[in-house]
Amino acid sequence: MSSWTRWHGPAMARLWGFCWLIVGFWRAALACPTSCKCSASRIWCGDPSPGIVAFPKLEATSADPENITEIYIANQKRLEIINEDDLEAYVGLKNLTIVDSGLKSVAHKAFLKNSNLQHINFTRNKLTILSRKHFRHLDLSELILVGNPFTCSCDIMWIKTLQETKPSPETQDLYCLDENSKNISLANLQIPHCGLPSANLAAPNLTVEEGKSITLSCTVAGDPVPNLYWDVGNLVSKHMNETSHTQGSLRITNISSDDSGKQISCVAENLVGEDQDSVNLTVHFAPTITFLESPTSDHHWCIPFTVKGNPKPALQWFYNGAILNESKYICTKIHVTNHTEYHGCLQLDNPTHMNNGDYKLVAKNEYGKDEKQISAHFMGWPGIDDGANPNYPDVIYEDYGTAANDIGDTTNKSNGTLPTGVVDTGREHLSVYAVVVIASVVGFCLLVMLFLLKLARHSKFGMKDFSWFGFGKVKSRQGVGPASVISNDDDSASPLHHISNGSNTPSSSEGGPDAVVIGMTKIPVIENPQYFGITNSQLKPDTWPRGSPKTA
Repeated sequence: MSSWTRWHGPAMARLWGFCWLIVGFWRAALACPTSCKCSASRIWCGDPSPGIVAFPKLEATSADPENITEIYIANQKRLEIINEDDLEAYVGLKNLTIVDSGLKSVAHKAFLKNSNLQHINFTRNKLTILSRKHFRHLDLSELILVGNPFTCSCDIMWIKTLQETKPSPETQDLYCLDENSKNISLANLQIPHCGLPSANLAAPNLTVEEGKSITLSCTVAGDPVPNLYWDVGNLVSKHMNETSHTQGSLRITNISSDDSGKQISCVAENLVGEDQDSVNLTVHFAPTITFLESPTSDHHWCIPFTVKGNPKPALQWFYNGAILNESKYICTKIHVTNHTEYHGCLQLDNPTHMNNGDYKLVAKNEYGKDEKQISAHFMGWPGIDDGANPNYPDVIYEDYGTAANDIGDTTNKSNGTLPTGVVDTGREHLSVYAVVVIASVVGFCLLVMLFLLKLARHSKFGMKDFSWFGFGKVKSRQGVGPASVISNDDDSASPLHHISNGSNTPSSSEGGPDAVVIGMTKIPVIENPQYFGITNSQLKPDTWPRGSPKTA
């Protein structure tokens, strides 16, 4: 990279970005309607002269209407209607404000494509009627309608109901004009034969087996007479409905397990509002293992799986054809439960080559069972780069009649120990190896000690044969005859052993006839009679002449 590119490249990139930003604003300005100002996310039309007649639209080739989140229109006396296609391009619209203008009507499907709308302000316009059908699919947090000359009728009673059931942070003083053009507070408005409807769903037991069929019945009532329709959401199973005035039925055939847990609603709707009655569908079906893969290593080794079934299936693992009795080192973990679907893994704590083999998962409930198998390889055998031991045992885990584990954490948490008869392969073999090695070392040491002790007994006093090891401390006394040998422990109670002459030393005349050899030095020694509990009076005259040292 050249120095010019290194230093001027970022600057040129910023310059190009600024230029494109200017071009973007310029293109948006060209696409913006007369009397309006536009930015990347906002349209503002507040200039009354010359004003706008139709709802402002952006040209899709010049700017992106999907990015517009706010439209503000004020003082546009010639703007009287919002048509069905006026807002369909503004799919990202959140705030719509039309105030102090001439708005008289809104098409029924004007907001059909604007599901993100949250705030609508139609203050001080010329609306005389407004249907709730415009807004029933929207989750509005604010609807401001102050200053409109509504006509007192059943068509606006839904606004009164909305204020009672979903009050806004600021109370709106809404009025309507009666037949005598008198202002009536909407809060006090009473219209005969104008009330909320009701729905009643007569459903049998909605717990059904997969593949069966079921029929739901619903009755609605109200004045004005409500319409009845079914809200089945994203029901997968085939269904059809029949409606006759205030009664209706819904038949679901060949029910799929994918519909278990879904909600089905009967809805009654009239001018004032709506009511609904709902039930939840429960489908029983046999287990299915939808996912089973080879083990992966994370914090622990894990054989991942996904099982579907209702009622909740029981899980049982098999290792090389035999039941795998679980413990705190090998156990089933369920991490995510989604109604009738269970995501988990067989967790293994530090597995070794002894855990290599075939693992089979069996899921069973009262409606059937499913099974799948995978081969797991955690590490190679000692001394073998890859591949299995040809003499690999067929059975590591024996079948002790343990019942199948229900879905959940199968760790034995009662005492933290393995169940009786369970072979914890990796840890047990390591323990056996350690015990064998320790026992061998201890046994060898004992044999060496016994050999040395036996060798000591065959010596005259037990020290001669050990002199070459350098055992014992030697102290020489001047003028007392042969030297004394002192044991390693000066306070030892063991007797001083006499070492006879005759050993080959560098100087045979050194130290007298009795001596002990330490290394290459021959040192004279004498016996200490006190080690044998013998006093001077008990010694023989020829053994220790009183007053003079023993002569050779």
